[in-house]
Amino acid sequence: MANTALPSRSSLAERLDVLPFTRRHLRLLTGSGLGWALDAMDVGLISFILAALTQQWGLTKGEAGWIASVGFLGMAIGATLGGLLADRFGRRQVFAITLLVYGVATGASALVGGLAMLLLLRFFVGLGLGAELPVASTYVSEFAPSRIRGRLIVILEAFWALGWTAAALIGFLVIPASDDGWRWAFALGAIPAVYAMFVRWGMPESPRWLASRGRIAEADRIVSAFEADAGAVSGPAIRKEPASRAIAATTRARLATLWNPEFRVRTLCLWLVWLGVNFAYYGAFIWIPSILVDAGFDLVTSFGYTLIITLAQLPGYAVAAWLIEVWGRRLTLSVFLVGSAVSAVFFGTADTEGAIIAAGMALSFFNLGAWGALYAVTPEIYPTSLRGTGAGWAAGVGRIASIIAPLSVPVMLVAGGAPLLFAVFGFCFVGAAAAAWGLVDRGGVALDDR
Repeated sequence: MANTALPSRSSLAERLDVLPFTRRHLRLLTGSGLGWALDAMDVGLISFILAALTQQWGLTKGEAGWIASVGFLGMAIGATLGGLLADRFGRRQVFAITLLVYGVATGASALVGGLAMLLLLRFFVGLGLGAELPVASTYVSEFAPSRIRGRLIVILEAFWALGWTAAALIGFLVIPASDDGWRWAFALGAIPAVYAMFVRWGMPESPRWLASRGRIAEADRIVSAFEADAGAVSGPAIRKEPASRAIAATTRARLATLWNPEFRVRTLCLWLVWLGVNFAYYGAFIWIPSILVDAGFDLVTSFGYTLIITLAQLPGYAVAAWLIEVWGRRLTLSVFLVGSAVSAVFFGTADTEGAIIAAGMALSFFNLGAWGALYAVTPEIYPTSLRGTGAGWAAGVGRIASIIAPLSVPVMLVAGGAPLLFAVFGFCFVGAAAAAWGLVDRGGVALDDR
């Protein structure tokens, strides 16, 4: 008789989709977004720290490239494992633990005395960070009402701009202040460890994931709490649906399902978009402060220009958040990627201070708007039972490009300077824009809860 008092998975999903935006949604969005911002602060800090350490430790461009790339190697592994673990053990637990891992490793980086230990710790930083980001977007998307789901994920991604801006401020104000400025920057990056312990465990588990594991009563309590916050009343409970509705129940089945006839085209295109965007974004933004120093600007001026360029990320996210529910996912993503390509070419050929700042701001605007759209579309194209796996593996494969990019930049700079480098980035953006049209656009449509 107990089962007759439990709702079905489909009715739970429908109840989530019709809710208005509530205070609980806001807390969940900001709780996830603040972690995202702190993640961005860590990734952004390394671009400024590289410029400082190159001068202080006398690093070669190759050694500096490895400091960036080893973190992305950790991200690649972390993203693939994080998605699999999130589908098996739940979104919230993986979300909290990964943030703690990378926060502790970042704080420990402040104490290093040489390159080898820094490389080891940067790997662990990447391991935690890589697992955290795709899980966060999956987590929020599973709570979001369908009519505003894409917009909320872009807003979540917009916290990245806040974190990168914080990194730029630390780079501008803290790192040049003393020889130990870069150590203080790493110490500030330890904040996520404290944040994870006090916030993440207080957030609810995804009811969609709970229902997919047969834990209907737990899922119902969470959905009911959101309804109570909105002043909504749920419909009559109906019998629980069988657990066999999940499209994949094991790790091996989830990985295989990504390439079955239903999903193989979207998986291939999604991976291509992630590869192109990662290569161009991290190749450009990790090296921009160092490229400006090489162009003759001093460290403080370089960091100041980078801060100005970074501020353009916020309006980029804002426009993408509006357009994604007006134009749809694919069109918004492809337009912002084409805008990124044009901006990259102009940045590579800019030869005055005004042109450098203008082209850099345009690149920030379009590129980060594209990131917002990409994170919105990624978890939507897979069903609940393999959503974390699909998002995690796309991010993990994309990180392969982010590993290669920092190592490739010095080679391309020697071969053809900034014009060649940013022309290559532009080509990557165009390729990603083309691949975006192979994705499924589920704007305003209920998530697939198989």
